[in-house]
Order: sequence, then C-alpha cells, then structure tokens
Amino acid sequence: MPTALTDAAAAASAPFLPAREPAAAPIPTANPLAALPALVRDLPESGHRLKLAPLPETADSLALSQLALSARASRRTLAIVCADALAASRLAAEIAWFAPSASISVFPDWETLPYDHFSPHQDLVSERLAALYRITRGECDVVLVAAQTALYRLAPQSFLAAHTFFLTQGEKLDVEALRAQLALAGYTHVTQVVSPGEFSIRGGLIDLYPMGAALPYRLDLFGDEIETIKTFDADTQRTLYPMRDVRLLPAREFPIDEGGRTRFRGRFREAFEGDPSRSALYKDISNGVVPGGIEYYLPLFFDATATFVDYLPRNAIFALHGDVDAAVTRFWQDTESRYRLMRGDKARPLLPPAQLFLPAGHEPRADRAARAIPRVGRPRRIRPTASGPRRRDRSRRTGHRTGICR
Repeated sequence: MPTALTDAAAAASAPFLPAREPAAAPIPTANPLAALPALVRDLPESGHRLKLAPLPETADSLALSQLALSARASRRTLAIVCADALAASRLAAEIAWFAPSASISVFPDWETLPYDHFSPHQDLVSERLAALYRITRGECDVVLVAAQTALYRLAPQSFLAAHTFFLTQGEKLDVEALRAQLALAGYTHVTQVVSPGEFSIRGGLIDLYPMGAALPYRLDLFGDEIETIKTFDADTQRTLYPMRDVRLLPAREFPIDEGGRTRFRGRFREAFEGDPSRSALYKDISNGVVPGGIEYYLPLFFDATATFVDYLPRNAIFALHGDVDAAVTRFWQDTESRYRLMRGDKARPLLPPAQLFLPAGHEPRADRAARAIPRVGRPRRIRPTASGPRRRDRSRRTGHRTGICR
C-alpha cells in the first residue's frame, strides 16, 4: 500500500508544468488594400479616359479592386469587359481576395459557337439570368463579362421583369394557376426535379428548381396555403433547411408562350423567303417544342432586343481588360465565316450576324452615359521600322496596359 512518504517522493520527481497563460485576444484583420500602393487614386472626369501605368503580375486585379471600391463609394457599378472568359474568371477570384466586401458577379457565355444546332446547358442559362437579375436590382458592385459575350443581343429588361415572381411562406396558392404560370415561364414538368428549370407537383408537395438558384425548393401545402418552404438535395431528395420565400426567374432567355410563338412565326416569315412549313425549326416552335440552337433566333421572339450594357445602371463605369478590340475582331471573323459556311441550309435558314451581335466598334450609350474604361492587357508589338526588325517594347514586357475613361 502506498505511503505518504512515497507519494511525496513521486510528486517531487514529477516534471514541473508551468501554468498556461490565457490566450491573447485575436488581432483584427486589417483591410488587405490598406498597406498596398494606390494604383487608381481618383475616378476620371465624366466623358474622359484615364490610362494607367503598366501593371506587373496580378496588379491589374489590385487596380480594378481599388477602382471598384472607389466606384462603390460613389454608388456606381464597375463593369469589366475582358478579352476572354478565362481572364474574367481569374479577375473575379482575385478581386474577391483584394476586396472581400465587394459583391461580384460574372455574366457567363453560352459556351456554344454561333449557329450551333444545340442549346447551352441549363446551368449556364441559370447563371446568366441570375446575373442579369442582380444587375437590374443594383446588387452588384463588380460585373465581369467576356468581350464576345457582351456582343450578344439579349432579351429586353421587360421580359425578365414580367416573368419573375415570388412565392412566400403563409400565402394562399392556386396549384393549377402556378402550374400554368410555370409553363408560361418555360419550366418543364417532370417526375423528379434534378436540374434548373424543372418542377414537380405531387399532391400537397411542390418541388421547384428555380433558374439562378443553388438548390431546389420543396413547398409543403396545408390545403391551399404554403405551410413550409425548404431547400433539398437534388441527388438524395432530402430536405436541408427552411426558407421564407423563393424567387422564380424565367426558365429561358426568350418567351415560349403563345405570344412569343406568334411573334416568332410572323418574324420568321418576314426574315426568310420560301415556304416556312418546310422548316423543322418553324414547325417545332409552332407546336411548342424548343429545338436545339433556338437561341440564335432570339431576336425573332421580341419586338426589340437589348444589350448587356442596357442592363447596367446609366452611371456605370466600364473597364476594358486585355486586347478587347482584337478579341472582338476575331469573334466577328469567325462568326462571318461560319455564317457563310452554314447559310445554305434551306431547312434551317440563318439570321445575319448583325441581327444577333453588336457590330465591331459599336459603343452603346457612349454619348448619353458617363463611362470609365481601364485598359489592362499584354504589351503590343512595335511595327518594324527601316532601322531594324520587329521588336518588343521592353518597358512593357512584364506589365499590363491600363487606361481609364468615362
């Protein structure tokens, strides 16, 4: 049996353990831009351009972040037009790091070639409609778009406003009226909802996957009243967390209701010669079937189309990143080449490129809106002179060409 003496000896031989000091209070994180040099000090005067000095590495993202925060302070939106979609994705990620408080939205491309016979993925259409909705609501501090994507003619703002509606917990709901409204907005009735633009009605349960939503929603009805709204996992079909309301955007970028089909048929006959009944495209739309590649006939669904710039606030600041002019020129060369190659198909006549895209050199709202355009891109080559061969401008070899105007 241990004795008091042995216990004391064991205690004396044990290693000394100092008392732990209380943990220091966490140091508040400073603004990551505070210690960095100001590459954009002031916004330019209205109607003027401002060209920045060459910018190395990711300093272009820093400059645009500073510009975005300055624009937000004056309650303005910064729209960045990039030479390609890869640059837009990179800038979105880097600006989010430099300016974490800024609300950033990327307007994606359809990721199809002009006059393709298949439609873009529903996830891309969902992201595009969500971005346009956020822009019109003034919820974006920074909007990024690739140059060729900004050339596409879009549905007018009135279409998005007319086909957007909300469902709120506790409100009365007419299920048949909702079914008709969803069909009018282009949603598809399915047995199990798995992708954006689908809905399912099973007695007192209504599953919806709104365009622009990250998850589908499940509405549980008590009689004709919405008792609960919950998100659910499209794979497991298990509910996740409750919501107060749900926003539903149109399922497509064009109307497929009776009015939209009537406008399509009338404008199709005006745009193309011959018997329209021989066109499978014309017959599909007349029967309410949406054929692949119908997006390249979007102007036929509307009396007038809009552009990406039309969705932005009138006092928005525009930034051009990279060699946008060259990207636009390449896009138009490729588009006109595809048009000449594919326009001979009488069963599927094509609209001229000028009816689908903005012409090269077009500057919408240049005379009626203030603009700021930072130019950020790779250095240009110097033309060969009589004194020597072609050479690079070494002063800009590692920098980005930047200029701002508005």
